[in-house]
Amino acid sequence: MDAPTLAGLLADDSRRHVAAALVLGSRTVDEITAATGLSTRVVATALGRLVSGGLAQEEPGGAYAIVDDAFVEAARSSRPERRDESGLVSDSEEEAKVFRAFVRDGQLVAIPTTRAKRLVILNRLAVLFEPGLRYEEWEVNAMLRRWHPDTAALRRYLVDEELLGRDHGEYWRTGGPVDVS
Repeated sequence: MDAPTLAGLLADDSRRHVAAALVLGSRTVDEITAATGLSTRVVATALGRLVSGGLAQEEPGGAYAIVDDAFVEAARSSRPERRDESGLVSDSEEEAKVFRAFVRDGQLVAIPTTRAKRLVILNRLAVLFEPGLRYEEWEVNAMLRRWHPDTAALRRYLVDEELLGRDHGEYWRTGGPVDVS
């Protein structure tokens, strides 16, 4: 169930009262009527709508129950997919904020001065480099230039934060997140 469907089901006062009674343990029409003060007809109508909408289920013997997973599904479906300007999914809202602040049209508009924000960007840059491969400096520059013209600063930060290793003009990935999918 998605969030708009859940909101629609709970937008009506009587359905919301019936759902609340179910959450609080009422199971039968009589129990729900007593708990809510609504008429039997209103409770039956609300239950029918909640069942057909997937928020409640009818159990054997005329009992009803709330579908707890409906809330979890609605929460998951309403969570915005956090994508930065490069189209990659962010792991957290904090990471997404950094991308929104520093990345425009797939380009880094500035290198963050705050280490925590810079690490978010550097971790994203580290995934450009395939673990186990060695890169010549010109290759590293070409990959980083796509993001920002100051490739020397980015290379230095990547090495200083131990996301890339360097020896005699060769670079290789030594850290950062790894995509396991």
